[in-house]
Amino acid sequence: MPTVLIVGQYRFFFYSDEGSEPPHIHVEAAEKRAKFWLAPIELVWNARFRSGELREILSILETHQTSLLQEWHGYFKL
Repeated sequence: MPTVLIVGQYRFFFYSDEGSEPPHIHVEAAEKRAKFWLAPIELVWNARFRSGELREILSILETHQTSLLQEWHGYFKL
């Protein structure tokens, strides 16, 4: 479960066994979790993040989209 980015309270990571899915990222902060597709950026599911937090996460993902996609493709060698 490689962590690829930490911004403030948010940890962005992949699960090692999910390379067969489209590029995506998991986000967690305390007991909150969410999953986003990376191209295009889209919320897949959310557990406990509030709407303001999701907007903040979306902004972070937009800023780092290119590097997160590079991390994904480098890790899963697709």
